[in-house]
Amino acid sequence: MSRLLHRRQLLTAAVAASALLPVAALAQNAVTAPAGAAGSIPEGMKVALLPSLESFPIWPEGKVPGSAGVPAKEEWILRKPEAGDPNDTAALHVTKPVLMVRRPAKPDGSAILMIPGGSYTRVAVSRAGGKEDAIFAEQGATVFILVYRLPHDGWGAGPEAPLQDAQRAMRQIRHRAKEFGVDPERIAVTGFSSGGHLAGWVSESFGRDTYEPIDEIDKLSSKPFLTGLFYPVMTMMEPYAHGNSVKNMFPEGATDEEKRKVSLEFNLPTDMGPTFLAHAGDDPSVASENSLILYQALRAQKTPSELHIFEVGGHGLVENGKDLPHMALFTAFAKRHGLWT
Repeated sequence: MSRLLHRRQLLTAAVAASALLPVAALAQNAVTAPAGAAGSIPEGMKVALLPSLESFPIWPEGKVPGSAGVPAKEEWILRKPEAGDPNDTAALHVTKPVLMVRRPAKPDGSAILMIPGGSYTRVAVSRAGGKEDAIFAEQGATVFILVYRLPHDGWGAGPEAPLQDAQRAMRQIRHRAKEFGVDPERIAVTGFSSGGHLAGWVSESFGRDTYEPIDEIDKLSSKPFLTGLFYPVMTMMEPYAHGNSVKNMFPEGATDEEKRKVSLEFNLPTDMGPTFLAHAGDDPSVASENSLILYQALRAQKTPSELHIFEVGGHGLVENGKDLPHMALFTAFAKRHGLWT
């Protein structure tokens, strides 16, 4: 996100907050700190959200699969309440999955389904847009950011609830391609951390439906044109599994067979689209072996693929406060394979 855009958004938030005083009266357009969080906001205090990107639901009202008896209540929180950034947010207990849309200044017909992470505990998504979707939009892509359901909230599909949302999101983008000026054949998917797992999962699962079709949209393909995975969770198997993701995907525990079904390396189709991976060797959260193992599996079946393991960069590919060149490398890969010219 550009500094100018960020400053404008902060100014907007400040104006909104002053107009809606007292802050304790803010309701749906506000977020609170999680209970007990370090540096949390005092009881009853809330922070005004920045104006949201345009968005639309991916499922018709009352048609979210497996929703009978689900007690979840959607909530938005500040990821770092002590910092107080009104756009550093996350969604908990998502009940109405949506696509938020970042439109490019100079659209070229390409589109990207972007999937944020959050360890399948939450969806760490900036409501007003973040730096990654801004970078994609600068290349001409219309970016659709997915706010998806979480496996531990009791959905009928259990672990596959977020995959249902990702498949439906791909189909929705194709269905509305003309409306957004998008080429339905040039829709990529990208994901970050556990969002990388979901992006890889939808990339390999286009050959099977995970829910009963509900309308004409579900006749469309859910296959991405190209996939970009950044410091992704990939395997649910020891010794390289990301513990929190496994715990949240299988809150009641799981057998090795159940874990294998959602570990990407075991389920790759031979016609999976070109795939890009980037990771840091010193990632303290998601071991870089996740990307290495997936790359080896892709190479074994001759899927066009590219892997970058940076010496340092942590979980987020940032060194000394500066982003590593992973986005530029992905851009070159995407251009080589025809997403962008």
